[in-house]
Amino acid sequence: MPDALNINAELVRDLIEQQFPQWATLSINPFTPGGWDNRNFRLGDDMVVRLPSAKRYALQVEKEQHWLPRLAADLPVAIPHPLAMGTPGERYPWHWSIYGWLDGETARDGHIAEPDGFAVSLAGFLNALHLIDGADGPQPGPHNFHRGAHLGTYDAETRRAIANIENDIDVQKVAAIWESALASSWEGAPIWFHGDLEPGNLLVEDGRLSAVIDFGCCGVGDPACDLAIAWTFFDAEQRRAFRSALGVDDACWLRGCGWALWKALIVLSGQPSTDPSTRDHAGTTLRRIVEDGDLAAG
Repeated sequence: MPDALNINAELVRDLIEQQFPQWATLSINPFTPGGWDNRNFRLGDDMVVRLPSAKRYALQVEKEQHWLPRLAADLPVAIPHPLAMGTPGERYPWHWSIYGWLDGETARDGHIAEPDGFAVSLAGFLNALHLIDGADGPQPGPHNFHRGAHLGTYDAETRRAIANIENDIDVQKVAAIWESALASSWEGAPIWFHGDLEPGNLLVEDGRLSAVIDFGCCGVGDPACDLAIAWTFFDAEQRRAFRSALGVDDACWLRGCGWALWKALIVLSGQPSTDPSTRDHAGTTLRRIVEDGDLAAG
């Protein structure tokens, strides 16, 4: 098996022909952009083929196959519906999935009808997710890069990032926010979280939230990781609407800010070759965090 897999339409065609011949005549078209953790291809008009791009992402396939059908009935918007699970083959070493197609476009500025209402709808999705029994759900671990665990998992990495860019940021304020975020832990029973709640995983139709996709980082534990979107995507007004509609306490909200801060800092302290748009977005997130005067407010 080659170290670097060339995951393309030809490979997908071979896998479909070998394992799901009933769909062998359907068209196969790659998504643009194709994704990072997984490569996605549209199969015919009604299906999506999803292949992990590396071994560390392959752990998520069987988890999604098992849990997504169990979560779907209790959520207010659509989530991916597994139709089949592929097995490792001669040219591809991991399990992979086929899902039903979900209409919609990814959330972005200009495609959301009422931004405050969108924020409230997303909070409603999270509140519903949190109510689902998490007793037997997957605990944080390598399968989701420790989403849902204590934020201190990323403490050393965050402090290195702060040191690397100390001349470009307000170190005292950033460090104080980070310390405040670290100061609490989730004390309740483990509850469900999505784990990678960002605009590319939110679909809209007619300007409204219609689906949430990519549950590869989902699990049960501390839901604070899902609150990072309050700073990575929402402006101050949307952030207030989002928080008002959420059923989380001040400490959880602050930990969510910590997750957003970690994400921004590791991007800004990364290699100079990092995509400029990604760096710009991280800079915007960091500015929102530093300027947010309501982090500790109820």
